[in-house]
Amino acid sequence: MGWNGGARTTNKEAAMELRLLRYFAAVAEELHLARAAERLGIDQSPLSRAMRDLEKLLGVALFDRSSRQTRLTWAGQVLLVECRRVLATVDQAIKATKGAAQGYQNYVRIAICDSLAQPRIATLLARSREEEPELEIRVFELPFSQQLKGLHTDLLDVGFALSAAVNHGLVAELVWTDPLSVIVPARHPLLAHTQVKLADALKFPLVLCHPDAASGCHDQIKAVLDDAGLPLKVVDHVTSLGVMLTLVGAGYGIGFAIASQVQALNRPDIATRPLAGTPPILSTYLVRRGGEPSEPLARFIKRVKSMSKAPNGEPSTYLSEP
Repeated sequence: MGWNGGARTTNKEAAMELRLLRYFAAVAEELHLARAAERLGIDQSPLSRAMRDLEKLLGVALFDRSSRQTRLTWAGQVLLVECRRVLATVDQAIKATKGAAQGYQNYVRIAICDSLAQPRIATLLARSREEEPELEIRVFELPFSQQLKGLHTDLLDVGFALSAAVNHGLVAELVWTDPLSVIVPARHPLLAHTQVKLADALKFPLVLCHPDAASGCHDQIKAVLDDAGLPLKVVDHVTSLGVMLTLVGAGYGIGFAIASQVQALNRPDIATRPLAGTPPILSTYLVRRGGEPSEPLARFIKRVKSMSKAPNGEPSTYLSEP
């Protein structure tokens, strides 16, 4: 079923829709018709017509043309996120098919959620490249719900997420933990302290993970805040770390996140402070299908475990959905 009012989509129509999505992604990322056309290797005129055709098919405006600078509408921003996922899935399927035809699979497809500590992932990928340079690792940024779907449909081999709420056929394993820190604007009263008491932090407006994002980030942080037993002044819920940092930097409120990831972004408009006492932690889980993993995946998991310890120094606990 395609964008033709519910009628069956032909192969020709499906190819056209995929072409329009690729064209749209280029224009949306470049926000400049000439540069997008050059990137795609086509003329500007057919590209401009293609964007009008796509808006007509969807029945929405994707670009704000009211000013001299091309901008995405909110609908366009949403489509760009979904478009990237669709194109990544298609490209992945093509590569997997070609690999299967050659009789081997020497790659691992991993997904990470937005709220994870990217420096840890970077260290893991660097170690994989050093120890096994012939192994191709394909990385996708996907929310937890999309990771579960990708694992079930064999579009992913492993996911890293802040939730262990896996469903039937999948297993989740605690691989590492990170202390939770307070994220504040660059000029904020809490910066007078080298460590911040949670009770002091909760006196200020909060920007928190959106509960409907089902990322695990909301549940873990909410449990910490509930334990404090204090009223919360939540000014906004967000679906990504990037939006949270933007709102905090703009002075809307303060947030909570993994300090190492925030510091790696080197943003001058925000700062981090550790929580006083024994800091609460965010737990990261490796999620995969049950059963015996492929040889490349088994080696990758072994590498993850080599840099993973639970808080007590023992190997982390294996969690499984019956």
